[in-house]
Amino acid sequence: RLQREREERRLQQRTNPKGTISVGVDATDLFDRYDEDFEEMPGGGFPHIEINKMHISQSIEAPLTNTDTAVLSGSLSTHNGTGGGNINMTIRRVMSAKGWGEMEFGAGDILGPLIGFKVFRNLTPRCFLTAQTGLQFSPRGLRPSCSLMTARHLDQNTMGYLQWRWGPNSAMTTSLVRDTKSSHFTLALQLGVPHSYLMMSYQYKFQDEDQTKVKGSVKTGWFGTVVEYGAERKISRHSVLSASVSVGVPQGVTLKIKLARASQTYLFPVHLTDQLLPSAAFYATVGPLLVYMVIHRLIIVPYTVAQKEQELELQRKSSATDIAKKKQEAESAVKSSTQSAVFHNLGLIILNAWYGKFVSDTSQKQEKAKVIDVTVPLQCLVKDSKLILTEASKAGLPGFYDPCVGEEKSLKLLYQFRGVMHQVISADTESLRIPKQSHRIESES
Repeated sequence: RLQREREERRLQQRTNPKGTISVGVDATDLFDRYDEDFEEMPGGGFPHIEINKMHISQSIEAPLTNTDTAVLSGSLSTHNGTGGGNINMTIRRVMSAKGWGEMEFGAGDILGPLIGFKVFRNLTPRCFLTAQTGLQFSPRGLRPSCSLMTARHLDQNTMGYLQWRWGPNSAMTTSLVRDTKSSHFTLALQLGVPHSYLMMSYQYKFQDEDQTKVKGSVKTGWFGTVVEYGAERKISRHSVLSASVSVGVPQGVTLKIKLARASQTYLFPVHLTDQLLPSAAFYATVGPLLVYMVIHRLIIVPYTVAQKEQELELQRKSSATDIAKKKQEAESAVKSSTQSAVFHNLGLIILNAWYGKFVSDTSQKQEKAKVIDVTVPLQCLVKDSKLILTEASKAGLPGFYDPCVGEEKSLKLLYQFRGVMHQVISADTESLRIPKQSHRIESES
């Protein structure tokens, strides 16, 4: 299994496949309805929801030599029944540790052939430059374009960017990006033809297991003003789900749902209304949240628990023989250690020691404790009235074995030092040093 996973990982690294599927949904009929017209039409009582645009793109990499890599990509787009596609091939060469260059060739059924060049160069350890130029052969003639972008590390967490573009969408853009462990902030200003705007966004990262993030942004320019807010959460080992609501003038209200699965991205922008309606913004915010909570509670959590139990059961079956052998070795070690162990009343005496999975009052009723007695093996590890255990799993200690494979384990000790009782509970991979004053049990008067 490990070898198969290693081969799949190596294939993933060599091909680096990336894909995006975007499905645009027109749901404006839910809020922008004209009741007079619909009463005369058959079936007019039901809102009409349709898919009005789609976009699919895919790319893979093919290493040619140690310095050359070929990238093959393609995309298809449709909007209201019309659209087109293109296919591109890029050859990238790493020229040195400071830079690389690439040449791009492309063709499509709407625009003609495309040829482009791009160069990346590290100017200093804190600054780099990217230059790109292209030539598009269109039915209206040649369409040249070029762009320059320079970036600099302002401090450990802050980057500054300055970009100039010339061509169909000429613009000058400057932006400031600050990324820390708990937040991500972006401030950007663009002056160009036909669009000029000022944009500010902030994202807060929760330090939880699901990597939850909440974000908000404001963008204003000649086209109007757009406010966007949303959240992102990791729902499985390789999947991240995010949802955001975009409210603006004159765009209206749009709900965007995105699912990222490894290197594949699925995007569903749902256009709810062309007007600025508070009801649409409310339902776009509350609706996905309620749906997610129901799906998470009824589908995701039971599926995750069942999958974890199945993996644990398979792991127990596959390691049953090994556990029996280790148990026999541990019992033999305990017998031989018992004969050589010497206890001193004035030193450190291990009275009781249990290792494994303990059941607390808050545990589920069907859970059972899975522990083994390790009093003698631990007493044999005592040296000069001290016991020191490292951060490694305690299942590898002499006289120990794993009584519950794949589950969380801990070590519970009751010991006596110089006639005083002590007690401590330590996690499996937590270092432990006894005796300690903090482990002392206060005697009742």
